[in-house]
Amino acid sequence: MRSDRRTFLKSTAATLAATTPMAVQAQSMKAGAFEMPRNMTLLNMRTAAGPRLGVKLPKGILDVAAAAAMFKLPAPLDTDDLLQNGKGGMLAALVARAADGSASLFRQESAVQHAPLVTRPEKIIMMGFNYRRHAAETNTPIPKNPILFNKFNNALNHHGGTIALPTATATNFDYEIELVIVFGRECRNVSEADALNYVAGYCTGNDFSARDMQYLTTQFMIGKTFDGFAPLGPYLVTSDLVGDPNKLRLECRVNGEQRQDWNTDDMIFNCRQMISFASKMMTIKPGDILFTGTPHGVVFGRPKNEQVWLKPGDRVACSVEKLGELTFSLT
Repeated sequence: MRSDRRTFLKSTAATLAATTPMAVQAQSMKAGAFEMPRNMTLLNMRTAAGPRLGVKLPKGILDVAAAAAMFKLPAPLDTDDLLQNGKGGMLAALVARAADGSASLFRQESAVQHAPLVTRPEKIIMMGFNYRRHAAETNTPIPKNPILFNKFNNALNHHGGTIALPTATATNFDYEIELVIVFGRECRNVSEADALNYVAGYCTGNDFSARDMQYLTTQFMIGKTFDGFAPLGPYLVTSDLVGDPNKLRLECRVNGEQRQDWNTDDMIFNCRQMISFASKMMTIKPGDILFTGTPHGVVFGRPKNEQVWLKPGDRVACSVEKLGELTFSLT
């Protein structure tokens, strides 16, 4: 579990750089009237006009809007437009055309400011106590069914972002590294066998929490959905590049100190089971997201005399294998 972190990040970087434009064009997958993106590493760039779609390629970050203007081709504005309106094929055609285009179409990643990977999902579905050791460290019985709750769009945050801690309301701030599922097709009453066919891709997320508010009532929501409490990023990696979502390493570090290090193969309810269960309760729409739970190692799981809650000035870094490292700071 604790193999050299540099090897882990190097392997992750190699996966993210593997996108080839011709493969993008060939592997775009049709789903009814929609086309989900395939063989792509995506992000939303922050601009004065709002989020703007980028594609990570060997030459840099392709500015999709700039490429669309140069080649006079249609293109999705951002990931929400891409997913909610099924423009995967449209994007694949543009990426193939722009791959050998002018250097002016590409940005160095160090110069890119990230926006949230999705900005207007209809639903943010959360999963609680989905790892056995996390349930054990919090003295929670192993759930018989998936424990679902929710956040709202005000909680969405981005790679490199900041969470302004609501210290006038809460004090017990905690981190939760999580794999996040991003949907690309409308999903209702699906079987476990078919569940992953509705996934556009995956990203790294953090279910940031105010524990004193989380347990103020019997419902978790008020401790989970303060402004900025759902950082996502840096990339949305399409599902074909990820493979089995239940074979991914997760890590979380606070101020450089490793706090969580586990694997999604230890989920109580795997991704197929969660998707199928949730789809029986609600219609999941393209662009909706599902946080899949956190492993052990959170502050709340320590003995009370060892609990040191997060504070202004702390920096949090989260990695999910193949998906990149999400960082954010606290003020």
